[in-house]
Amino acid sequence: MEMDHSKRPNNKILCVDMKSFYASCSAVMRGLDPLTCYLAVVGDKERQGSIVLAASPMLKKEFGIKTGSRLFEIPNDKRIHVVNPQMAMYLRISTEITRLFNRYVPNDAIHTYSVDECFLQVDGVEGIWGGATTIAKKIREEIDREIQLPCSIGIGPNMLMSKLCLDLEAKTIGIAEWTYDDVPTKLWAISPLRKMWGIGSKVEKTLNRMGIFNVGQLAKYPLELLEKKFGVMGNQLYYHAWGIDLSELGAPIIQGQISFGKSQILMRDYTDPKEVKHVLLEICEEVARRTREHGKAGRTISLGIGYSRDELGGGFYRSKTMERPSNITMDLYKTCLELFEKHYEQKTVRKIDVSLSNIVDDSEMQLSLFELERPKKRELGYVMDRIRGKHGSNALLRAVSYTNAGTAKQRSSLVGGHKA
Repeated sequence: MEMDHSKRPNNKILCVDMKSFYASCSAVMRGLDPLTCYLAVVGDKERQGSIVLAASPMLKKEFGIKTGSRLFEIPNDKRIHVVNPQMAMYLRISTEITRLFNRYVPNDAIHTYSVDECFLQVDGVEGIWGGATTIAKKIREEIDREIQLPCSIGIGPNMLMSKLCLDLEAKTIGIAEWTYDDVPTKLWAISPLRKMWGIGSKVEKTLNRMGIFNVGQLAKYPLELLEKKFGVMGNQLYYHAWGIDLSELGAPIIQGQISFGKSQILMRDYTDPKEVKHVLLEICEEVARRTREHGKAGRTISLGIGYSRDELGGGFYRSKTMERPSNITMDLYKTCLELFEKHYEQKTVRKIDVSLSNIVDDSEMQLSLFELERPKKRELGYVMDRIRGKHGSNALLRAVSYTNAGTAKQRSSLVGGHKA
């Protein structure tokens, strides 16, 4: 079984990742070497249960502290620096790094994937700066010289391959390049499957039950059977296993699998389900806003509830599909309440996760004789978004945000969910 790559996009895409970005920025601001110091960025130094947002490479290597660890897990060692996040500063540095990329490629050849990760398409500028590897070396050297931050760069013929190259090779050696010729030796060797970008634990378990345990086995599995099992996603899984990604720069890596969501770890344990519902409404408001911001609507609501460690953790993650696509807050909230009432076990809640998938363009409103106010509710959401966009997220808040359970009022003063 062979795949003809000669007719597939064969660009030069760089995936640039800033190593332990938050921790590295905080280290440099304190005159420390990001690669040799022991530093952890935590949500709030005053709370022992606060989560570690970033850890320097040496802190990860020698003490096992990583993103998601808790403050109380950090050893009492005088070499370790524990600091609060400075989100505004991180964003300024991220902007400066993007300006540095602009020296080599135009704006439309840059896709900011996250605050610490970017894709660059260097086709067309190789005649000026040299080949893709040469450009990667120049960028890496300039970031190190001017901003004193370490980075890794993966190079591939498309976004998928450059990202996989970054995660699986470049993060170890600094700069690496994968081509279609590397598919059989490097891509197919990936195991377990969750290391493959776009495959989560649930899909991995399903594939394992089908006898698929590495990407090579996925590539050789009959396409029609994958499509029968996963639908459109089965087609994507198959072609991604061959290193083929038709996404344009800036488009989602897995087309058709877009979702909008928000996950929030609560500042305290919530024992009263009424309080949980207050926060749930705030989160639905934010998910609906993000969906409207992209001119989209969705049909499937997923609700995740995580219980407190004091009750040995656990929780549930369930989904329900609505009759019609929507981006109206109360539609999302109503569906979440149904899921919550059905699956909640009267335990202490510490984490809430809401996402909206099955995404479609919000270009048409499906009318119903029984919901004549629906178009007005939809338009009201966009009006509220415009007011918040002009006057700040605190300009319009629901009444629940002023209760003891509400978090939106306090979070509106944060940047990226953390202290500025």
